[in-house]
Amino acid sequence: MTINFFDLDVKTQTDSLTVFAREILKKYGISDAEVECINFEFNATFAVSTESGQKYALRLNINSTRVVSNILAETQWVRDLARIPSINVPTPIASLDDKYLVSAHHADSGQTIYGVMYSWLEGEEIGDEPTLDQLHTVGQSMALLHDNSSNFTLTDGAELPTFNDFFWGTEDFLFSSKSLLIAKDRALIEQARDLIMKFTDELYATSTVHIIHADLHGWNLMWHEDQLSIFDFDDCGYGVQAQDIAVALYYLDTPEQDAALLDGYKSIRPLPVYSENAMKALLLQRRLLLLNYLYETKNAEHKEMLPAYLEKTIERVSTFLTDVTQ
Repeated sequence: MTINFFDLDVKTQTDSLTVFAREILKKYGISDAEVECINFEFNATFAVSTESGQKYALRLNINSTRVVSNILAETQWVRDLARIPSINVPTPIASLDDKYLVSAHHADSGQTIYGVMYSWLEGEEIGDEPTLDQLHTVGQSMALLHDNSSNFTLTDGAELPTFNDFFWGTEDFLFSSKSLLIAKDRALIEQARDLIMKFTDELYATSTVHIIHADLHGWNLMWHEDQLSIFDFDDCGYGVQAQDIAVALYYLDTPEQDAALLDGYKSIRPLPVYSENAMKALLLQRRLLLLNYLYETKNAEHKEMLPAYLEKTIERVSTFLTDVTQ
């Protein structure tokens, strides 16, 4: 019986992908470099240090469902953002044949893996314990992203999903034939889904739709010498500003943190219009999207989180249904 590559232990996978990363780097003219896997979750990211002292971040899309046109769109938007002095992002790096997306066949997994490389960002990720000052800056930076993307247009061949569906363009593992939910839990989540889509439809009918980052949390934010940088644009797509705000708020723990982020946003531009219940719906949707991810992921560590995460999700769904239907 053949063992699926992604069922192997993490070290075996990362060792194989590190060798593969070295082959990918040749497409950039880099043959002698230190290559270290620094993140192995949704995708695999490698720190690349060349003999000349240059440093880069190479991302291999091992779990992402992104197609070529999506990744091309990502690099187009980030290249545009990199030209704006008030927004700090890594710069996409072109290969020897002047392409921002590279690929090769990975024999151990039997699949074609796509990669993109960015300039290295110094500093530390904000993580789970941001300061209020940092969150104020995050809010400002998000507002600046929204200002830019309102006027940005992709070129031919580059496309991004629109987040006006429940699963944001990802495969359905909650309600389809692949669902492993028991009937009671599924019925409860379906009620929440219907309400979430009601609020989403209302927002899309009254809001401007443009590209949003869609994954602004502490592990995609770098802090260095009192300056914030935003990275990991792999989830970007067309959405409304309230959706971007909801994702950022989802990862915060206190009202003071929420206020700091929103105050930062308001210092640059007015907050988009949304009701309290609409924001509750978007916050719950984020949790349900993460639940969906846990059902489909190949990451063994994340799979282990599923039972406890599901139990807590059902509690939050019940609370949401009570709050918005009273």
